[in-house]
Amino acid sequence: MDSIKYVLPEKDMPTRWYNIQADLPEPLPPYIHPVTKKPLGPDDLAPIFAMELIKQEVSQERYIDIPEEVQRIYRQFRPSPLYRARRLEQALDTPAHIYYKFEDVSPAGSHKPNSAIPQAYYNMKEGIKRLTTETGAGQWGSSLALACKYFGIELKVYMVRVSYDQKPYRRMMMETWGAKCVPSPSPDTECGRAALAADPNDVGSLGMAISEAVEEAIKRDDTHYSLGSVLNQVVLHQSIIGQECIKQMEMAGEYPDIVIACAGGGSNFGGIAMPFMHEKLTQGKKTRIIAVEPASCPSLTKGVYAYDYGDVVGMAPIAKMYTLGSHFVPPPVHAGGLRYHGMSPIISHLAKLNLIEAKAVKQLPTFEAGILFAQTEGFISAPETNHAIRGAIDEAIKCRESGEKKVILFNHSGHGHFDMTAYNSYLSGKLTDYEYPEEMVKAAQAGMPQV
Repeated sequence: MDSIKYVLPEKDMPTRWYNIQADLPEPLPPYIHPVTKKPLGPDDLAPIFAMELIKQEVSQERYIDIPEEVQRIYRQFRPSPLYRARRLEQALDTPAHIYYKFEDVSPAGSHKPNSAIPQAYYNMKEGIKRLTTETGAGQWGSSLALACKYFGIELKVYMVRVSYDQKPYRRMMMETWGAKCVPSPSPDTECGRAALAADPNDVGSLGMAISEAVEEAIKRDDTHYSLGSVLNQVVLHQSIIGQECIKQMEMAGEYPDIVIACAGGGSNFGGIAMPFMHEKLTQGKKTRIIAVEPASCPSLTKGVYAYDYGDVVGMAPIAKMYTLGSHFVPPPVHAGGLRYHGMSPIISHLAKLNLIEAKAVKQLPTFEAGILFAQTEGFISAPETNHAIRGAIDEAIKCRESGEKKVILFNHSGHGHFDMTAYNSYLSGKLTDYEYPEEMVKAAQAGMPQV
């Protein structure tokens, strides 16, 4: 019988996160304090992050144990299944074998709980009763709302305005799990009020939402801040995805020639890619690892590798990354989770070392890919996930044209059940492609800090 899915038993779920920092050929450049412009130390981060998370951010240990309390919650939805996309292969008439890791099975419908749960757990262990965060499309905000409910923590979410309007059901998910969600820019913070004064119709950005969440956390002694992407600790937590994939590919009797994921801040891409990067760096594997980003917000393919602020106002740490400039406001594409001006320092570092590849795709071709995937595999995917599907389809078409049989693995990072207005726009012919706003990027990059 030709297997369609590969499911690990709970007993085979990884019990340690993998830390790529232990295997990097060159160490990561340090974070810089936004005021002093000197390297950050643990004490600088302690006002907004749990100390255990700070330790994970800078750890050089190859593996870090997953606490039993976190494993217990993980086991509600992990290990997640790996699928062979046989019907998609048939539709493409390709000799390629396509596999996808299915992260939709979490209660929040995406990969984001993999980091939300440990972040809430470590804050709870330190006695923190309240968190603030930002969210783009709402996948992170809803995941952290769920995690905070598990551990008895109050949560306030600043949701990027355009997504707040486009995706009301994700806001309702957050509220169902007890969080408060407000559109960003908001009148609740100084930076939000300033943005609204400058432009009452500001569609918002993840950089602005981060500024608001960080400002509130800094001003309140009872509040910490939580971030769902970009940080080293997040890539660490998400590594459980790729670790499971390695075991499941063994079950399938194959090994990927190509690993693909969408990329905005780097969480799901890092999650599936880093364990394969470990085997590439330590075992000489030749796997191509490809990040697919929106052409309207192409940090890896059009950005500069430089130190830049993680937020609009300049309160968050300064990181060396591929960036479009912290003041860059991306066009309002439906892949709200990919609308971030910069890329994870780890992912950026690997791109700079030419260990990963990056590809930018426009909005319409991603929805074309998502429709084909839905009509063959059955699953309706998030707009962000459609970028990974587009990347996998393009590689499979190359195999058809060359006659090569390659094994392609991509991360299906979340479902699109709350994104049907976007699909309706596509199906009715109203969805548009946005031009890359090059002049805006140049202006935004001109304001980067001198470090």
